[in-house]
Amino acid sequence: MTTQKIEVAIVGGGIAGLALASGLIKQQHLNVQVYEGVAQYSDVGAGLALHLNAMKAMDCLGPEVRQAYADKALSMGEEHQEMATEVILAHGPCSGQVVAELGKAKGRKTVSRADLLDGFRALIPPSHIGFGKRLHGIEELSASEGYRLRLEFEDGTSASADCLLGADGIHSTIRAYMLGADHPATAPKNHDGWQIFRTMVSTEEAMKQIDPKWTTNVPIFIGPKGHVNCIPLNKNTRLSAGVAVRGRTPENRGQLKSLDPGRYTDYSEDAQQIIKMVAKDTSASWAAADHDHAPFYARNNVAIFGDAAHAALPFAGNGAAQALEDAAVLNALFSHIKEPKEIAAALRAFCEIRRPRSQAVVDLSRKFGRIYAFSEDGMHQDPARLKTFFRLTATMTNYFDVKRQNDEAIKLFNRFLQDGANGQA
Repeated sequence: MTTQKIEVAIVGGGIAGLALASGLIKQQHLNVQVYEGVAQYSDVGAGLALHLNAMKAMDCLGPEVRQAYADKALSMGEEHQEMATEVILAHGPCSGQVVAELGKAKGRKTVSRADLLDGFRALIPPSHIGFGKRLHGIEELSASEGYRLRLEFEDGTSASADCLLGADGIHSTIRAYMLGADHPATAPKNHDGWQIFRTMVSTEEAMKQIDPKWTTNVPIFIGPKGHVNCIPLNKNTRLSAGVAVRGRTPENRGQLKSLDPGRYTDYSEDAQQIIKMVAKDTSASWAAADHDHAPFYARNNVAIFGDAAHAALPFAGNGAAQALEDAAVLNALFSHIKEPKEIAAALRAFCEIRRPRSQAVVDLSRKFGRIYAFSEDGMHQDPARLKTFFRLTATMTNYFDVKRQNDEAIKLFNRFLQDGANGQA
């Protein structure tokens, strides 16, 4: 067993990268360094309403990780009270009916991405995070040198490590390196042409324009011309509100250049009020995208996780949760690695455990979007059928056994080590 620390490089200081680093930094046999491409974080204003599986994953990483989230988040209700994101029909004869309660959990909270990053970053010594380190090149050294990796950054500096873990987002350099720049699954996709019209307003201002209850809850109003949602942020001082429109393609881009409240006069009054508010300032708008399935997440001592591995559309509300599950599995696996030559087996176990589940969530998020747009097999006409569908999917996402997943990964890792010792492929 080596007495020298195993050097782990994490490229990407977003939610996935910082969450994993906060766990690995406590493991005495590891030397962990995070490399973040931006010079400093910016408040992009994105909001998250984390599901129960995300909270379980943070618990696996450590109580301080869960506490960092709790300190930065805004409670949707009393700590003992089960809260959820309500999916509400905003169009048609059943308008106003609640057809789903997503992410139900006691003491559920909402948080801005910027606030969550700030909480996670505080758990990591500043000397272990490098900013302005945008990855430019990767060199895997020969097997005789133990698969050491050399990283080249755009600022002209370099670093070396035993292991490279890529959490560098949907446009991941490491994903392109592993799959190949021209691989069909490398670049992000927007198959359904989603456009998110979005605004950020103060809670005080929002309460003048919409029903005040939507400034403290997380609703999703669904209908054929777009679905509408709100997320309270920054300790209920700001509100993120948006309208997601399906079908914004190059052919109809001119028709959807702006959000026209006049198109939504057949939506419920609550939904119309939010749409009118969003339409006043859509400067925070963006085109949604996700990833087609990568054939693998790991190769030798290099792996991708979080959005770099399986970026998903936001509609199932489980993208950040999947990144946190990735971090929990990797943290559990690295606690069992004794020397660098075992890294490849650990990353192989990570890939085999996480790829089927995370890619199933990518598919589910696409399906959620089509259901919200009333374009999935007439489901919007049958509220009872919708309720059954959403209830069943909650078993897969919200109520998933995260610790068991960690345990299964460790068992697989040990099997791979044993197979290697026995000379098996």
